[in-house]
Amino acid sequence: MRFPRKRFPTARSWARFRANRKARKAVLGAGATLALIAANGPAATGFAERAWHEYTINQESYKIRYGHWDVVDVPSRFRINAIHAALLHTGKVLLIAGSGNDEKNFRAGTFQSVLWDPARNTFREIDTPKDMFCSGHAQLPDGRLLVAGGTARYEKLTGDVKRAGGAMLVKNENPDAPRTFPAGTVFVGSTGKRYRTLLPVLVPRAKKNVVERTDRAPKKVTVTAAQARVYVEAVTDGERGITQTADQYRVQGLRGRDAQDLYGLAAKLGLDKKDFQGLKDAYEFDPVAERYVKVDPMSEARWYPTLVTLKDGRVLAVSGLDDMGEIIPGKNEIYDPRTHKWSPGPNRYFPTYPALFLTAGGRLFYSGSNAGYGPAHAGRTPGLWNVDTNAFVPVPGLEEQDMTETSASVLLPPAQDRKVMIMGGGGVGESHESTGRTAIADLRAPAPHYVPGPDLPQGTRYLNAVLTPDDRVFTSGGSSDYRGKRGSDILRAQFYDPRTRAFETAAAPAVGRDYHAEALLLPDGRIAVFGSNPLFADKDDTRMGVFEKRIEVYTPPYLYRAHRPAPPTGPLRAAHGATLVLPGTDAGEVATARLMRPSAVTHATDVEQRSVALPLANRGGAVAVTIPQDPSLVPGGWYMLFLTDRAGTPSRAAWVYVR
Repeated sequence: MRFPRKRFPTARSWARFRANRKARKAVLGAGATLALIAANGPAATGFAERAWHEYTINQESYKIRYGHWDVVDVPSRFRINAIHAALLHTGKVLLIAGSGNDEKNFRAGTFQSVLWDPARNTFREIDTPKDMFCSGHAQLPDGRLLVAGGTARYEKLTGDVKRAGGAMLVKNENPDAPRTFPAGTVFVGSTGKRYRTLLPVLVPRAKKNVVERTDRAPKKVTVTAAQARVYVEAVTDGERGITQTADQYRVQGLRGRDAQDLYGLAAKLGLDKKDFQGLKDAYEFDPVAERYVKVDPMSEARWYPTLVTLKDGRVLAVSGLDDMGEIIPGKNEIYDPRTHKWSPGPNRYFPTYPALFLTAGGRLFYSGSNAGYGPAHAGRTPGLWNVDTNAFVPVPGLEEQDMTETSASVLLPPAQDRKVMIMGGGGVGESHESTGRTAIADLRAPAPHYVPGPDLPQGTRYLNAVLTPDDRVFTSGGSSDYRGKRGSDILRAQFYDPRTRAFETAAAPAVGRDYHAEALLLPDGRIAVFGSNPLFADKDDTRMGVFEKRIEVYTPPYLYRAHRPAPPTGPLRAAHGATLVLPGTDAGEVATARLMRPSAVTHATDVEQRSVALPLANRGGAVAVTIPQDPSLVPGGWYMLFLTDRAGTPSRAAWVYVR
């Protein structure tokens, strides 16, 4: 007699058994609760609905269709106000808080960064030398992360300003030597009012122009004073420190010729609102040594800047609030990772955190998305910008162009299609308005213009948008009002499919996300979401909001299928135009290959992420892929290489260094 072969339960079948047992208990519990509804009213109904919802979202059939969310277990000491998130080529995620939008931390000099390893769910605190809150960042060709700018002063609203202050021009009429004044230098006006600098200031030497003697005219020497701006604040509190008229200020402690050559000029110095001030500091984060390395500072202080990678690997820093708290009027600059130095860039004005995407020929496309600061009618027109010539060609057709603030923009997959999509957004400043409008610009067209896309389910600001390996865009969170006011956080997620030009519903997150929230793709195909900074904690806007420190991870439906393609082995290295053979892969099961640049995201702005389609070939049964030649399509650096099968199921990623 033959007995049937005994089948031992696998880890997966045990997990499924436990999940089903838990689900049965949930159903029984829900059924028991429903029996008590008549006696206990709405409270019992709410409990039953929650139990039924919990049961539903944990069903295998539900996960296969909609995916699933999980909250990460983060030890309390590593729970920070994540303002910025960047995926590194080590597979770890750098979360940057700086002072975390908490002025108490700023005054105490408490600046934080945490490195999270999602594969092992381990955390490490990173020494953070400056307040990188609201800085800009970009991936460098060698895998380091450039972080530039940050916070030098917190915003002060009218009524909260205790000391009058403002911008002062410090003049130097000495052509022989520059002069540095330390923080705390006192300037005294003609009326005796005194103001001190809050930051050091370097004033260049004056410019001397010599016209040599001729038969008709004697030798002539002219000196043009050099100048530098610095923020000053009254030494005394209150209205006694206000100056309403322009004045010249002597530098306290200077004597003789120095007192004549060096002086300050300022107009009104008052108690009006003071905006955030930016930093000039710049750092590279080394993913291997896991530390920040200081590099040369920018020439302009920047708060809320965008850093975008150019086709040659250099990085352009654009916009931001300066060291006076004023929006920079167009002074952009370029970082060279080979020399670790900055140089002047093309002069063009944008609102803060403009969404700029590298496209064909090295031009940048400004989608119109931005975040927070700048006049309503300046610098908001979408267009293609030639950084070399500074020519700007507007791209028309965007509906509700006055509703692009706090919108999301992505370079749709695959990047070769050169289509950019803008989604949602709201009115300028603290507007209650939001829009569900989406639009797509085809940059391959002879005369690119926006055409309407499908609407979001509702008007949404602060939408997170993440490219996935199956050529879709995952969007989640946001709020319908400014910073989640009136309980307007949106517990909804969806996929956009560029092939069908439609949204598909995904599982809903459990955690609301609005201002200061980020999301990015992980190497295993999941999506991690961080942060959120609502103004209020209730629908009546009576209780102050608390920064959301939980990390939530979304597992898409494609990870609940029975089979995944074999992952490529890595790390790998390849030049532009080279072909890579991927041992251990099966060419028969692979339908597509995607090279995906890791994210560096903040304030709904992620101009790094892109998904590049790679041509496939069969080399002895293994998959071979070819890296495109064009560096404006594939800027040098580290990428995730995903292989997908005909069902759209992705492999785990291998890291590829493109040089």
